Amino acid sequence: METSRGAGSSTTSPALAGLLGRCPACGRGRLFKGFIALPPACEACGLDYGFADSGDGPAVFVMLIAGFLALGFVLWFEFTYEPPFWVHLVVSLPVVLIVCLALLRVFKGALIALQYKHGAAEGRLDR
Repeated sequence: METSRGAGSSTTSPALAGLLGRCPACGRGRLFKGFIALPPACEACGLDYGFADSGDGPAVFVMLIAGFLALGFVLWFEFTYEPPFWVHLVVSLPVVLIVCLALLRVFKGALIALQYKHGAAEGRLDR
């Protein structure tokens, strides 16, 4: 699949590569160094990640989706077992944290891959 940036000969779609935390161009190199930090370039194909700026997009998606899932779990837990407040803290807080942290990396990778696929860049005014 050819993209506006010329994705080379990868058989992996850029969106799938982003979801898996791989380079959107080649699908082999790691997209992240650490949890959500980006390296300067892909270790496999050398793609410069300077174009990648997901901004607050991943956080917005995580808040909407994880908030829905977490609230559903907390309400189910409350109405099913009627636990004391401290049990909610011990059970619900780790569930919320795990869901949020897991989704954050996935959505950041997907949004960066979509930026690559569509050739998105920082907004500029033509003169």
